[in-house]
Amino acid sequence: MGSSSTRAVTSKMNIENDNRFSDEPGVADGLMDGLNRPIHDLRVSVTDRCNFRCVYCMPKEQFGKGYKFLSKGELLSFEEIVRLVRAFSDLGVRKIRLTGGEPLVRSELEKLVEQLASIEKINDISLTTNAVLLTEKRARSLRDAGLGRVNISLDALDDETFMAVNDVGVPVQKVLDGISIAAAAGFDSVKVNMVVKRGLNEHSILPMAEYFHGTDQILRFIEFMDVGNTNSWKNSEVVTAAEIADMIGTRLPIEKIPPNYRGEVANRWRYLDGGGEIGIIASVSEPFCGDCSRARLSAVGKLYTCLFAADGHDLMGLLRSGVPEADFSAKLTSIWRNRRDRYSETRTTESVLRPKVEMSFIGG
Repeated sequence: MGSSSTRAVTSKMNIENDNRFSDEPGVADGLMDGLNRPIHDLRVSVTDRCNFRCVYCMPKEQFGKGYKFLSKGELLSFEEIVRLVRAFSDLGVRKIRLTGGEPLVRSELEKLVEQLASIEKINDISLTTNAVLLTEKRARSLRDAGLGRVNISLDALDDETFMAVNDVGVPVQKVLDGISIAAAAGFDSVKVNMVVKRGLNEHSILPMAEYFHGTDQILRFIEFMDVGNTNSWKNSEVVTAAEIADMIGTRLPIEKIPPNYRGEVANRWRYLDGGGEIGIIASVSEPFCGDCSRARLSAVGKLYTCLFAADGHDLMGLLRSGVPEADFSAKLTSIWRNRRDRYSETRTTESVLRPKVEMSFIGG
């Protein structure tokens, strides 16, 4: 398979007469940003803590034993998160993804899920986790509370590589057990996310593809991204989507298939032998800013309108100041209408070095 056949055309901005989202239910008449993109997805970080120290996210050099994490009082309460999500749902948000840090570190997360599921306009609640803390009991309680989908991070199948990535000595089997538990709990979908970094784990691409081939779990490969400044990102360490697709295609032939919906972050591929599908998230080599409908809420209540943003908008301060509901809604509307972020489409050597929020604060 030639690499030219695996490259997608970069999405382009077209502010006038733009109807890219007109076929997605609940979006066409919603709030649009400065580049005519709706607000449809909200990613909510519930904690800044994590039980891993992945080298591409929370390297020990910056997040070691002396690092001071947030106290409970500094985090958004569940009630505040629910109030924020309800306000966002009135503006067009329909999908919520709970992130961290590691969201399962936050106790009684089931209560938050249950409250979010009761919001009429929210129709999709998902969770991104490393699954180490996902017991059978907790998986069932999260499912019963209304959690629909789970994405589980796994960056290699051999312990040597995986431990080098998570940097806390957790073996692969702990995560594989979590995947099995999630699958047995009856979630609508269980996806597996693999961040690929050249020189670290690209040799694991094929073993991962072969392991999940023919299963009910969709494996998604993610290009190593320059989120934050602590992971020492270099473009030379990016294994591109085209390389990943070519590598898999030589062993397990694949073909590209259409997205499930406008703005889907992963390019979809299916195995020609009927063994299911994979996804490849190509934020670096094939930017998809033109279809980005996602906002991110940090654990301290800062709203970020781009994964690569430097500054956020303080919503916790507004909430705790007792601002009237109408004024709060007007503030959210103003933030989104003035959004013009498209970092990945304009990435330069200079912009890579600019300060950016760390992935562990907003959950990717």
